[in-house]
Amino acid sequence: MTHIAATVTEPHPRADSRIIVRGVHKNFGSGRDTFTALHDVDLEIQEGSFTTLFGPSGCGKTTLLRILAGLQTQDSGEISLFGQTPRAATREKNIAWIPQSSALLPWREVRANALLSKVVNRRADRRASPKRVDQEVETVLNEMGLRDFARSRPSQLSGGMRQRASLARGFVHGAPVMLMDEPFSALDEFTREALRYQLLDMWQLLRKTVVFVTHSASEAVLLSDRVVVMTSRPGRIHRIIDVDLPRPRHARLERSIEFHEKVTEVRNALQEGWS
Repeated sequence: MTHIAATVTEPHPRADSRIIVRGVHKNFGSGRDTFTALHDVDLEIQEGSFTTLFGPSGCGKTTLLRILAGLQTQDSGEISLFGQTPRAATREKNIAWIPQSSALLPWREVRANALLSKVVNRRADRRASPKRVDQEVETVLNEMGLRDFARSRPSQLSGGMRQRASLARGFVHGAPVMLMDEPFSALDEFTREALRYQLLDMWQLLRKTVVFVTHSASEAVLLSDRVVVMTSRPGRIHRIIDVDLPRPRHARLERSIEFHEKVTEVRNALQEGWS
């Protein structure tokens, strides 16, 4: 496996080493139809860590992720991503967004889709030579198992391959923060398991700051440094569980007693928050 930690360039330096969420509140609707999606959410995420927002549908985890991405705004509270507001971080290309669907452009080949962030981010293009950008793309595609599909269009790929291409585009982006909204939810169990470990390998090499959303306790434990367990609506943080299992993580870890004990702890915390 090729080491790529030094080859994928980040668009801009950071002024802080944390993502900070303080007192975030979010309502939807108006009048009698108003409901609270998030209430008084406080969270701190360290640079280079892998944090998962965990809970069933309706607990506000995707809303929180979208606010972090600058796709929605909170009604009150403050958010800082390495010293920037979400909108400023997005504007400066310091956030890579990985949605549930691959969201690939159907008329662009896999390689061209992976390059899309570099095409959009002209400022980053000027900082890196075309040769270096080409090297970054080729290396990431190789790491993600897409080298032989670089000239394929999305319609020629399986769902798993399309999602690999979506992840590759996120890593090629070079942003220090990657926000992932259930990127494996539509995949079959076998493909989902394989992509979890590819994601872990890439994160282990690049150490991006990842905030990941999932409904799966086992997925949360396998991937994360910390699992943020959210309550039922209005969404609040019920408990933050440190996952002190050794890294790098491999399939045999999922068969260990320690892993199953941690998954049980996460599930029990969820039940507490929803009781």
